[in-house]
Amino acid sequence: MEVKRKTGVAYPDVFEKCYNYADPQKIRDLGIYPYFHALQSAPGNEVIVDGKRCIMVGSNNYLGLVNHPKMKEAAAAAARKYGSGCTGSRLLNGTLDLHIELEDRLARFMKRDAALVFSTGFQTNLGTISTLVGKNDAVIIDRQDHACIVDGARLSYGKTYKFAHNDMDDYERVVTNIRKNQLRGGMMVVVDGVFSMEGDIIDLPRLVEVSERHGVRVMVDDAHSVGVMGETGAGTAEHFGLIDKVDITMGTFSKSFASLGGFIVAEKAVIEWVKHTARALLFSASIPPANAATVLAALDIIETEPERRENLWKNARRMQKAFLDLGFDIGKTETPVVSIVVGEDLDAFAFWKALFDNGVFTNPVISPAVPPGRAMIRTSYTATHTDEQLDRVIDVVARVGRERDLIS
Repeated sequence: MEVKRKTGVAYPDVFEKCYNYADPQKIRDLGIYPYFHALQSAPGNEVIVDGKRCIMVGSNNYLGLVNHPKMKEAAAAAARKYGSGCTGSRLLNGTLDLHIELEDRLARFMKRDAALVFSTGFQTNLGTISTLVGKNDAVIIDRQDHACIVDGARLSYGKTYKFAHNDMDDYERVVTNIRKNQLRGGMMVVVDGVFSMEGDIIDLPRLVEVSERHGVRVMVDDAHSVGVMGETGAGTAEHFGLIDKVDITMGTFSKSFASLGGFIVAEKAVIEWVKHTARALLFSASIPPANAATVLAALDIIETEPERRENLWKNARRMQKAFLDLGFDIGKTETPVVSIVVGEDLDAFAFWKALFDNGVFTNPVISPAVPPGRAMIRTSYTATHTDEQLDRVIDVVARVGRERDLIS
């Protein structure tokens, strides 16, 4: 398709790809389109989607806080006192005393020097990586890292290198080759603590050991780990006893904290640099008062109700065992993210639709989020899922798996 200007000359049209984009409609025509379905209820363990009541095992509400009365009251109280938004960036007029209090609390909770709050988790990685990795530097990432890590690396002026998923021998090979090529700047490795699609955990002890020998700074994205991993919920580094060995930990508020936003914790000098140079922070409006207040409430609950995390792990281990016993391939998950490998993308969509029709809401995961041929049905569990709800999920998944010849 071409665009004709006043001169009469035809030019290529930047919208041509849009007009030729038919993939979503093809899936809709098959009746198995799984995306952008609207919830008509609060996003709890049971939801109403497209008028159908479903058990929700497709959210990241790990600690079950999204409907907690203290969370709702904190949001309402903050809105009454501060209004609905901040109308500006953190740098200028958008910093509230709530933001300062939240950063102090997060630093203490994560057992680090200082913290910095961003408007979203995606922006947190975008801003942090792109401002720390400079022209002569290198950033090294796992091939299955989240998209915001990939995009943060792309936005930096440094060179990006990748290593095979959770393969520390390959990581050391990549780092060694970079050093042999006489890198002029520094190196930073950025990995997920818990990989969001597969549910496996980074081999942090080995990653840290290799990084220390080669002078590589370590950043861990703990979006799916904070509140979940570690003795107090401080994440992957606490889980492995390596808090003092991880230079930067990133987290989000949209999972265990049941709110919206993101943060990093690190030594004060690093926070000061990022705070004054990260474009994703400087040129974005700060999180609304209600969001900051709900995270503070979530921290209170996490610190005073450790049984929530205990129940989350009980439910996670139960579902892992149930799916394995049924004969499903759930990969190497060790967390409340339990994904069933289906194979081809269309098969995953069809599996999702069959589960949905039977009242179980999950998430189909296809390439490039996972390798081609490894499409999955991602399920995830909360501290507040009941035994009855989990029984129902197991029954439906087993029945659909047999109908689709995925298990015998």
